[in-house]
Amino acid sequence: MTERDMPDSFLKVALPLIALAAGIAIWEAVVRINSLPAYVLPAPSVVFSTLVQDWSLLSGSLLTTLLTTVQGFVAAAVGGIALAVLFSRSKWLEYALLPYAVILQVTPVIAIAPLLLIYLPQHVAVVTCAWIVAFFPVLSNTTLGLNSVERNLIGLFELYGASRAQTLYRLKLPSALPHILGGLRIAGGLSLIGAVVAEIAAGSAGAGSGLAYRIAEAGYRLNIPRMFAALLLLSLAGIVIYGGLSLASYLVLRRWHESALGKDS
Repeated sequence: MTERDMPDSFLKVALPLIALAAGIAIWEAVVRINSLPAYVLPAPSVVFSTLVQDWSLLSGSLLTTLLTTVQGFVAAAVGGIALAVLFSRSKWLEYALLPYAVILQVTPVIAIAPLLLIYLPQHVAVVTCAWIVAFFPVLSNTTLGLNSVERNLIGLFELYGASRAQTLYRLKLPSALPHILGGLRIAGGLSLIGAVVAEIAAGSAGAGSGLAYRIAEAGYRLNIPRMFAALLLLSLAGIVIYGGLSLASYLVLRRWHESALGKDS
């Protein structure tokens, strides 16, 4: 990192934190000045204290939601990449199945979740909802990447007698890697959304209840501070998922791809 770039890097980190601190301060001031009760709008200090007091309950629910999210994400990543590879090897298969993947993507998961809960065990149904939401971005981005390989390079591989498998593993997949990682970044957040929607549809209580159920439960009981605390945990989980996947993408691409080159300077 050069000396000239240091102020820009500092501002990119500092300005969002300053904006966040200002927003929290304004929120706290509005609640205190207007003496708003906690069941109408809790102050940030009340939300934080509720998060600390209810941590044992909310942390268990957070782990349940994260487990569902990870399972749905892994299924979407494996299934989407594998199907995209099959599409790259058979256009007939792509023409036959891609429209149904689009239909699955555009159908609201909140409409599918009740049906899945009827025919599948609850945990499997929730994971399936997370998979449905996250699957298409991985499939479409990987398919785009595999189909965007430079034709001159493909011709070069053919000239040297490379097999289809060698062309796939040594040319197409490395070339498509930025698209694949972009799809995975999108799928990470969407899998969390799918898990939350499915948990709301399931609406089951107990030790294995996710954060979505805790939010609904808090709303029914007018425990608004707990609702905000659970929402805060969900937001932080989404940020961590996206940040982790972005970091992984940067570490994979930083030495050779243009999208990451220059970020170390």
